[in-house]
Amino acid sequence: MSARAWSRWQASGSHFLLCVAIAAAVVTLMLTLWYPRPLFEAAGGNDLLFILVGVDVTLGPLLTLVVFKAGKPGMKFDLAVIALVQLAALAYGGYVVFLARPAFIVFVKDRFELVAAADLAPEDLAAAKYPQFRRAPITGPKLAAADLPADPQERTKAIEAALAGRDLQQQPRLWVPYEERRAQVLARAQPLERLRKDPDVGSAIAEYLAGAGGGASQIPSLLLRTRFAWLVVLLDPKTALPMKMLLGRKI
Repeated sequence: MSARAWSRWQASGSHFLLCVAIAAAVVTLMLTLWYPRPLFEAAGGNDLLFILVGVDVTLGPLLTLVVFKAGKPGMKFDLAVIALVQLAALAYGGYVVFLARPAFIVFVKDRFELVAAADLAPEDLAAAKYPQFRRAPITGPKLAAADLPADPQERTKAIEAALAGRDLQQQPRLWVPYEERRAQVLARAQPLERLRKDPDVGSAIAEYLAGAGGGASQIPSLLLRTRFAWLVVLLDPKTALPMKMLLGRKI
C-alpha cells in the first residue's frame, strides 16, 4: 500500500507503533542503567515514565491523525515538523530522567540515603576527596559513606551546610569509600525481623519473610531513604554489600 493510499487512521496507527518501540527502548535503558528496581519506584520513576512515555506515545500519533491527508501538498513537510517536535519533547524528557537518576547510595550514621545526580552541584562533586566521587555515574548508583570531619572547623562547616539544606549525603567532600566503613555499617545493621516492627517497611518485610527461608529473619539490614519512599537493604553479613532491596511505604 502506498503512502498516498493510507488513511489518517492508518498513518496515525503506524506512527503509534513506532513510538511504542521507541518508548520500550527508553524504558529498557532506564531500568538497566539508571533505575535498577526497586529504586525505579522509590526514586519516582513511575511518574517520570508516565511523562516521558505519555508525551512520546501520544503527541506524535495525535498530531499525525490531525494533519495527515493522502496527497495533500506539503504533507512531507508537516510530518517532518511533527517528528522534530516529538524528538525535541523526547530529548527534553530523557534529559530530565537522566538528571533525576540515582547516582549514589550513601551510608550516613545509621541508614542509607539515595542521592540523585540532580542533587549534586558540579562544584560539590569537584570538591570530593576521592576521584570516584567526582562524577555522577551513568550505569547505576555507587556506594559511599559519609563522615563528619574530625577537625572542629571542618565539622562546623559541614553542620552549617546541613542546616542550610545540604546534608552529609549531599557533600561529596565528606565521602569515603564504602569498603572503609563496612564494619560500621554492619555494627549499625539490625536483623530483618527487628526492622519488621518499623511501620514504614514492616509489611514489605513480612511479605518477603513469608516466602523466604527461616534464616532470612536474621539477615543484617538497614533502611534506605529516598525522596519518595523507604526501602530495606538486605546486607551480606561478611562484606556489608547490598544483596536485595525491599520497597516499603511511599512518602
